[in-house]
Amino acid sequence: MLLLIQYTLIFASVLILVALGGCFSEHSGVINIGLEGIMVLGALGGALAMKFLPSDTNAFVSVVCIVLASVLAGMIYSLLLAVAAINFNADQTLVGTAMNLLGTAGATVFVKAMNTAADSSNVSSEIEYVTAKQNLIVNIGSFEFNWFMLITLVLLVASWIVLYRTRFGLRLMACGEHPQAADSVGINVYKMRYAGVLISGALGGLGGIVYITAGVSLWKFENGVAGFGFLALAVMIFGGWKPVRIALAALLFGLFRALSNVYSGFDILVALNIPSTVYNMLPYIISLIVLAFTSKTSRAPKAEGIPYDKGVR
Repeated sequence: MLLLIQYTLIFASVLILVALGGCFSEHSGVINIGLEGIMVLGALGGALAMKFLPSDTNAFVSVVCIVLASVLAGMIYSLLLAVAAINFNADQTLVGTAMNLLGTAGATVFVKAMNTAADSSNVSSEIEYVTAKQNLIVNIGSFEFNWFMLITLVLLVASWIVLYRTRFGLRLMACGEHPQAADSVGINVYKMRYAGVLISGALGGLGGIVYITAGVSLWKFENGVAGFGFLALAVMIFGGWKPVRIALAALLFGLFRALSNVYSGFDILVALNIPSTVYNMLPYIISLIVLAFTSKTSRAPKAEGIPYDKGVR
C-alpha cells in the first residue's frame, strides 16, 4: 500500500506541475499543446545537471541545480511557442505539435551525439544519473519521500495565490478572457502572454525531470515521456483550469498510472488476471471517458488560441 501511495504521489506531482504550466499559458490566452516536448527538454536539462554534478555535491545544492537546469531548459524551449504564437500569430496547435516532435527527436540526437563523443562505441540515447538521484530521495521507513513532492505542493499553493490573489495573476487571466479590455486599461497583453508561456515552460520542464526520475536511474530519451504532456492537458481541462481541482484530478490519474508499477505486489490485481499493460493504459482510457462527459460543461478562457489584434474591439 505504501508503494502505491508513493507512486501515486510522484506521478500526481508530474501531472500537477505540467497541468499548472498549461493553466498559466491558457489563462494568458495561448494554447500550449507543446507540453510534451517541453517536458522532454526539461528532463534533458535536469538529467545533464545530474550527470555532470560532482558526486560529493551537497544534497540541497544538487536539488537546486537540477531544478534550475530543468526550469531553464523548459523556459528556453517554450520561447519557440511564444515567438511563433505571439509575435507571428502562428497557429498555436500546429506550433505545439511541431514542438512535441522536435523535442523528442532533438533530445535523442543530442544525447546520442554526446555519448558517441565520449565513447565512439556508445550510440545509445541514455543518460545515467544514479548518484545524483540519491540526493532526491529520503527514506522514511519503507516509504521513499521525493523532494519533488514537496516542491510540487509549494508550487501548487504558490500558483493559487499568484492567480487569484495578486495583480499579476488577475491581469494574466484578463488577457485570456478579454485582451482588448485589458489593453484598454493599460495592460501589455504581449508581455503578459509571454509571461504565461514562460511560466508554462518552467513548470513543464520541471515536470519532465520529475517524470524521468520517478522510478529509474537512467533514461532513454527516444522514449519521450509516454504521453504525459497530453495527459496533463486532460487533467487541466478536467480540473477546470483551477489549481485545486487540477491537483485532485492529478491524484486520480496518478493513482491509475501507479497501479501498473505495483501490479505484481498486489494479489488482488494479479487475481483479476488483467495484464499489467492494461493498467498502463488506464490513465489514457479514463482521460477519454472523463473528457467525453465533461467537455460540454468545461469553460476555457474565452480568448485562448486567438491571436491578439490591437485593432479589434
